[in-house]
Amino acid sequence: MTTEGGAAGVNRLEGIARDQAARVLARGLTRHLYQLGMTAIPEVVLPNGRRADLAALGRTGEIWIIEIKSSVEDFRTDTKWRDYRAYCDRFFFASHIDVPQDIFPEDAGFILCDGFGAGIIRHIDRQPVPAPTRKALTIELARLASLRLMTLTDPDARFHDGF
Repeated sequence: MTTEGGAAGVNRLEGIARDQAARVLARGLTRHLYQLGMTAIPEVVLPNGRRADLAALGRTGEIWIIEIKSSVEDFRTDTKWRDYRAYCDRFFFASHIDVPQDIFPEDAGFILCDGFGAGIIRHIDRQPVPAPTRKALTIELARLASLRLMTLTDPDARFHDGF
């Protein structure tokens, strides 16, 4: 992970749109999750209708939800993340070096990331979701990943699915 200097839009995200900054951070975060044996799916609509920035599925079936925050304002204006915890074993915030880590709640994990990688700064204990919820989520994450691959191979088709 780059920690100083860096290209515009990688470390120093000031001046770029929130969505673009989140995509840059998601790229580095996804790379790190893969190194941990997890696969990530961006923009996942949960059964309660809330949209998580990233959902990650581990080899053992562990489910993480990661909420990406590109600025202090982004964190302070969004409280939807509280509704995500029922759908994951671990919940993390992820942000970049210019956002103070101490704004994020202690009962959530924290991942520091940039466009090239990430590192878990604060790990949290696993809070297992109930088995029926895990099964339903795992199936839906698999279907969502498959649907997105289908869309890549046939962009003219109008596939739609989700929670």
